Amino acid sequence: MPPLDPDLLAVAEATKGFLPADEAAALHEAGLAAPPGTWLEVGTYCGRSTVHLGAAARARGSRLVTLDHHRGSEENQPGWEWHDTSLVDAHTGRLETLPSLRRTLWDAALDDVVSVVVGTTQQVAGWWTTPLTLLFLDGNHTEQVAQHDYAAFAPHVVAGGTLLIHDVFERPEDGGRPPWNVFCRARDSGEFEPVGQQGSLRWLRRV
Repeated sequence: MPPLDPDLLAVAEATKGFLPADEAAALHEAGLAAPPGTWLEVGTYCGRSTVHLGAAARARGSRLVTLDHHRGSEENQPGWEWHDTSLVDAHTGRLETLPSLRRTLWDAALDDVVSVVVGTTQQVAGWWTTPLTLLFLDGNHTEQVAQHDYAAFAPHVVAGGTLLIHDVFERPEDGGRPPWNVFCRARDSGEFEPVGQQGSLRWLRRV
């Protein structure tokens, strides 16, 4: 599989985010191997992973929808480890990552491939009906929301489609449990089979 274009890689690496380079490359490669169609990314932040997936979507003739409320997860809030004061909106006093994403998509020239949906997964799940050939789960990592996101969107993945889950750590001392629990739920459901992993990124195929 061809690697990400160097110019796009530079945009992705300059974008704030928490996706390591090896996992980003694996995400791009998994996208290149996924069936064409509509892809959904749950959890955008500033768009680092969106560049990797968006470039793969363009190569595959797919459409990428990226979904986020853009106010940050718990760990991004004031007083937490991953709070970034440069992303706080002076008008609301709250974290606001949408402008950063818009700049990222502009710099990557991916506006024609990527559709941005601003809302919570609970809001969007109520009206989402489009079949998916790829689903990337990297949103809120609380148990309740992580399980909700899987239950809401995984049923839309078609046979042969790809399910990717980020921040999957088998050992509790390495990271939080909700993404691992979602991975186990998918694996043990009999509906998805694991096909690869890189670091904390796991991907499965709908059987």
